[in-house]
Amino acid sequence: MPRPVPTGDEGAGLQPLPSIDDTATARAVVDARGTVVGWSEGARRLVGYPESEIMGRSAAVLLAGKPPAGTLRSLDGVRRWNGSATLRHRDGRVLPVTLLAHRRERSPGGDETHAWVLVSPVPSPGPEFDEHALIDWSLAQSPCTMALYDTRLRLLRANADMERVMGLPESEMRGLRVSEIVHDPQGERAEELMRQVLGTGEQRHLKAALHLAGDDHESVWSVSLAPVRDPQGVVRGVLLSAHDMTEQHLARQRLALVAEAGVRIGTTLDLARTAQELADVAVGEMADFVTVDLLPDIEDDRELRAETLPDPITLRRVANQSVLPGCPEAVVPLGTVAAYPGTSPAAECLVSGRPLIHTVTPEGIDRWASLAPDRAERVRRFGFHSVLAVPMRARGVTLGVATFSRHRRPEPFEQDDLLLAQELTARAALSIDNARRYTRERDTALTLQSSLLPRKLPAQPAVEVASRYLPASAQVGVGGDWFDVIPLSGARVALVVGDVVGHGIQASAAMGRLRTAVRTLADVDLPPDELLTHLDDLVNRSLAETDATSGTADIGATCLYAVYDPVSRRCTLARAGHPEPVLVSPAGEARVLDLPAGPPLGLGGLPFESAEVELPEGSLLVLHTDGLIEARGRDVDEGLDLLLNALVRSGTSLEGICDAVLREVLLPRPTDDVALLLARTRVLDSAHVATWDVPPEPSAVAEVRSRASRQLEEWGLGEATFVTELVVSELVTNAIRYAGPPIQLRLILDRRLICEVSDASSTAPHLRRARVYDEGGRGLLLVAQLCQGWGTRHTCQGKTIWAEQALPAR
Repeated sequence: MPRPVPTGDEGAGLQPLPSIDDTATARAVVDARGTVVGWSEGARRLVGYPESEIMGRSAAVLLAGKPPAGTLRSLDGVRRWNGSATLRHRDGRVLPVTLLAHRRERSPGGDETHAWVLVSPVPSPGPEFDEHALIDWSLAQSPCTMALYDTRLRLLRANADMERVMGLPESEMRGLRVSEIVHDPQGERAEELMRQVLGTGEQRHLKAALHLAGDDHESVWSVSLAPVRDPQGVVRGVLLSAHDMTEQHLARQRLALVAEAGVRIGTTLDLARTAQELADVAVGEMADFVTVDLLPDIEDDRELRAETLPDPITLRRVANQSVLPGCPEAVVPLGTVAAYPGTSPAAECLVSGRPLIHTVTPEGIDRWASLAPDRAERVRRFGFHSVLAVPMRARGVTLGVATFSRHRRPEPFEQDDLLLAQELTARAALSIDNARRYTRERDTALTLQSSLLPRKLPAQPAVEVASRYLPASAQVGVGGDWFDVIPLSGARVALVVGDVVGHGIQASAAMGRLRTAVRTLADVDLPPDELLTHLDDLVNRSLAETDATSGTADIGATCLYAVYDPVSRRCTLARAGHPEPVLVSPAGEARVLDLPAGPPLGLGGLPFESAEVELPEGSLLVLHTDGLIEARGRDVDEGLDLLLNALVRSGTSLEGICDAVLREVLLPRPTDDVALLLARTRVLDSAHVATWDVPPEPSAVAEVRSRASRQLEEWGLGEATFVTELVVSELVTNAIRYAGPPIQLRLILDRRLICEVSDASSTAPHLRRARVYDEGGRGLLLVAQLCQGWGTRHTCQGKTIWAEQALPAR
């Protein structure tokens, strides 16, 4: 219905809405069979047939000639058809008309498909308006920013929106080029494209970022340059039309920043690094200055609720970034805990639990000056005008606050900026919480691992040792590498290096179990290959127990076990899937020892083999885990070559060799744990070892006892003669009585006095409590009471019974 004309000044220039003239268009409805099923008053006025005469008849009676190409049946495959036709009036006249047909879909009731046919003669201009004036008005009042340029690229016309955008009336822009109106490189680029339009007659498009008159911020425009042709097709000018795309551009920028944040934030499991990544991403694109402050005790895993927050709130600065070099706006140094008054944006958003946009005012700065004068001074100096604070929360835990500030960008923060800041902060908060949780678990694993590893390697008579252990980077986690030096009987020593597959507390716990098992098996004095066999059985049993209880597999491992005898200078080694050790000769030549490759622990059913090598005095045995030579992006052979070269070039100090190896072989951020154990061999010569063959006769006991006494006198150990004679008598007597030849007595002088009796029997003696009237059974008990330790080790030829005495204080 017509809109009423407003009264008074508010209705000036408005006219009543005219009613729609439905008779100005001729309309007909034709069904799929070509029958007329609809007829308008406009159609009656055009063709002369009243509705009663045409309805139900074929539409062909309306045609004066042949049907138009394609006819209306072509609508079966399209939604619209247009063309021309010749109609015959009811009185016989011929009417050339244009036809525009629309296909109407089948109705829900199942009716036949119909087609709307619009039959319209060429309209003639109405007498009520000037057509050229209407065109001028439409150009001037178009909501699109438009301007018309001639072939000299001089402005001819500009509509009202162009005048608004440029801040100049058309009269002052007429005759000027784009580069003269817009003094910007984009203006010159637009002129170049306009010359191309004039030369090629093809449209050109341009995206321009401009600082326009009256706007404090940059706006982005999509500009189209179209040729204007005369009736002959000659290009007579260029029409410039522009659309303000600033909002769309900003939205795309925000989406791009969110995508970039997904890539750049949370690349590590380092808490401070993750906070710095948030600051780095947000500065420039969103803010001029960004700070990230965390609550000092978030490592305690306590949720700090708003009602428990103190006033003032204390926060620890972990990251900041600025568009200015050196972050001159920062007052709080990194790592420092500072107090924030309740009126500060950081404290206010933490208390409320919601993000906020804070407008900096002179009154607000004055209030700050009394509470935090140093911060108020920076706010004044750099001209902060808008601050956005977002609380950092993840998994229900309050972590801290991220603050975004502007002092160079003139526009204040808006609601869209707040949503963007929330998205960025949420991503960073989740990554920081992951880093916090991981750091706590890693610290636990490190503590567990350090408690299981030897804190200080004891001095050994057989070797001089040095070691290093480096956990992997925080990104990877603590693994299960370990090493050990185990003293054995007969002044021998066992050297162990192992590696549990995996990382975390589970790997550290598995490492502890394996290290304890190795020490237990070493006490039994098993050969290296037998020890690995028993260790493999232990891992298999652990796997079976774990599968039965939790349904998940335990962790596999590799191990290298070596036993060195300083008397014979021989070293027996066996490995279970572990890298071969490196041997450096006293002359400084380094080579990899070729050992049989045993399977990793946990496979079960496969044998282990050992190899024996003779080591000259001063040889250096280098045991390590695969983390030393293996690295992502580097071949294992390359890492092994680096190790060999580092060992050859290093000095004689074992500590210096360890440092040189780690410095030259390891990458800056190792991806696996590294265990390194160096052992330089020593030799016990004939001056420290005395050996006698013992005849298998009871009368020989007195002779060997006398020889042992004389040897102690030569060593200056006369005080130990009584105990030594008793031990020799007991052990040799047992060997003669219960074992078979050959029988041998050996005394070894080192930090302790060791007495060893070897025989051909594999039966090991054991302690027992003799009854009152028993004639025997007390000798071995007496040996155990008088010595620091005793035991049995089996050999290929039989067994060796040994007993160790502490040397008298000198």
